[in-house]
Amino acid sequence: MQAPRWSSADGLANARRMRMLTALVVLFVLWWVLLGRLERELQQVEQQSVAMVLTQLRSALVIKGAEAMLSRDQNLARLEGRNPFNWLDHQWASYKGDCGENEPDSGSWCFANQQQKETGETARGWLIYKPKQPITIEGKRVHPEQPIAWRVTTEFADRNRNNLREQDERLTGLTLRPVPFQQTTVNRQDARR
Repeated sequence: MQAPRWSSADGLANARRMRMLTALVVLFVLWWVLLGRLERELQQVEQQSVAMVLTQLRSALVIKGAEAMLSRDQNLARLEGRNPFNWLDHQWASYKGDCGENEPDSGSWCFANQQQKETGETARGWLIYKPKQPITIEGKRVHPEQPIAWRVTTEFADRNRNNLREQDERLTGLTLRPVPFQQTTVNRQDARR
């Protein structure tokens, strides 16, 4: 029995197949690395965007707080829970206005009103953001599609450093404080009853 003969054509075809396979493996690895890098960049962009919006809102709160302290018609306590987006000249494309009964879309902000049982007033509530990517906001890791919430509250001169406002401790300004999202949904459900 005679051993099979390998022709040079078979060797050339095998070399081409090997080069093609090697090129596909290299392209797949590059594609995989590129997708990972793109995902990290998207996370960083969203994180910076949220930080920028929060910075703008906090700046608006400083100005609104100073205006309220200088005005005879307003006081800081009445501004608690208000929508800080209403105090900005610039409206962000990602801000969708009133949340209504729903959470915001991914990558969007909205304001969830808390309806008061006695007066029916709906001008107080929470600012809600729902991220598209896993991001870190104010040192807290937030998963995609996990809404996070903030509320406009007052700051005060805490003379005895107990973090509780007593009658003689005066209000000094407005701030945007994070609140647990579960707390906002429970309060909103209670307000509807």
